Amino acid sequence: MSDPTGAPAVVRHEGHEPESGSETKGRRMAATPGSTRPRAEKRPKQGRAAADTSTVLAVPKGRTGAARILLGRDAVMIYVLLVVVIYASLVIPRFASPVTVGFLLLDVIPTLLIALPMTLVIISGEIDLSVASIAGLTSALMGVLWQGGMPIALVLVVCVLAGLVAGAFNGVLIAYLGLPSLAVTIGTLALFRGLALVVIGDNAVANFPPGLTAFFTSKIGGTGIPTVMVGVVLLIIAFAVVLHFTPFGRGLFALGYSKEAATFVGIDVARSKFLLYLATGTVSALAGIYWTLRYSSARSDNASGLELAVIAAVLLGGVSIFGGKGSIPGVLAGVLLIGTINYALKLDRVSEVVLIIVTGSLLIISVVAPNIASAIKGARHARRVRTAPLP
Repeated sequence: MSDPTGAPAVVRHEGHEPESGSETKGRRMAATPGSTRPRAEKRPKQGRAAADTSTVLAVPKGRTGAARILLGRDAVMIYVLLVVVIYASLVIPRFASPVTVGFLLLDVIPTLLIALPMTLVIISGEIDLSVASIAGLTSALMGVLWQGGMPIALVLVVCVLAGLVAGAFNGVLIAYLGLPSLAVTIGTLALFRGLALVVIGDNAVANFPPGLTAFFTSKIGGTGIPTVMVGVVLLIIAFAVVLHFTPFGRGLFALGYSKEAATFVGIDVARSKFLLYLATGTVSALAGIYWTLRYSSARSDNASGLELAVIAAVLLGGVSIFGGKGSIPGVLAGVLLIGTINYALKLDRVSEVVLIIVTGSLLIISVVAPNIASAIKGARHARRVRTAPLP
C-alpha cells in the first residue's frame, strides 16, 4: 500500500512498534547470556587455529638419522649374528678357524643365492615354494646331459635355460592368469620334483670334470673364503641395486602394499611379477648347478627342503610376509645367522632332525616377532602422544 504521494505505507500491527536496526541488534545480543558480540560473529580466531595446528605438530616423532640405522631391524640382525658367532667361537671347539669359515660359506651359498630373488618376490606380496624343486630338476638334467656326452659348457647353458623356462611357467600362471602364487608354486614344487625323478630316476651321476668340481670347492688363499663367493657377491650387489636404487625396485614395495595403488601410479603389475619369477627360476638353476658340482653328484632329490631354509632366512632378515617391507642387508644377516647356527650345531654333533626343528622354530619366530614388536611400538607411540606437552 502507498499514500497518494507515492511514499510507502508503514503497516503497524496492533500492540507492536517497529524496531530499529540498533534495537534488533541489542535484542539478539541479549538473547545470548554473557555474550559481548553477535552470535554470527562468534568464530574461532586465527590465533586459535594456529594453536590447534601446533598441537598436531607437537606429536613426537620416531627415530631419525643415525639412530634409525643403528637401531633398525637390519642392524639388530647384524648384532645378533655377531653375538652368535662370538658365542660359538668361545664354546664350540674348532669353530673359530678358516676351515670352518670356508665350509660354513660353502653350505650357505645355495640358500644365499635363492634368497636374493625370493626377497623381491615376498616384498611384492607373492611367494615361490618351487625354488628347491627347480634346483633339483636342474641337477637331474645336468647329470643326464653330461652322461649323454654333451660338452659341459653347453650342459650349463641348457640347465640355466631350463630354470628360466620353469620360472616363466610360474610367472605366466601367477602374473598373467591371476592365480594365487601359494597354490601355483605348491603345485609346481611337486611337478618339478616329479620331472627330476622322471629325468634321472633313482640314478646318480658323479663323474663331472675334476677341474670344475675342484674350482667350486676351492678357497681364496688361506682365508678359507670360497672362490665362488666372488660371483655370489656380484649377484648380491646387483640385486641390492635393483631393489633399493631403481624405479623397478621401489615399485615392488608399492606393489606389496597395494596392487591397486601400484597400478594407479603406472606400475605394470603383471610384467613386474613375471620378471620376478624369471629371476627365481634362473637363480634356482644356478643354485642347482652349484649344488651338483660342489658335491659332485647329480640326483633327483638334491636341494630337498631348501625352500624352508630360504623362506626362514628371508623372513628372519626383516622381510614382511605380507609384502611391502624388507632389505637385502637384512636378508644377508638372516641367511648367515641360520647358517651359523646350523653349522655350529653340526660341529657339536647335533642330529639332523634337531637342525630341522631349529630352522622351523626360527621361521615361526620370524613371523611372530615382528607382530609383537609392532604392537609394542604402537603402544609406546600412543603413550608418547598422550604425554606430549602442548606448546
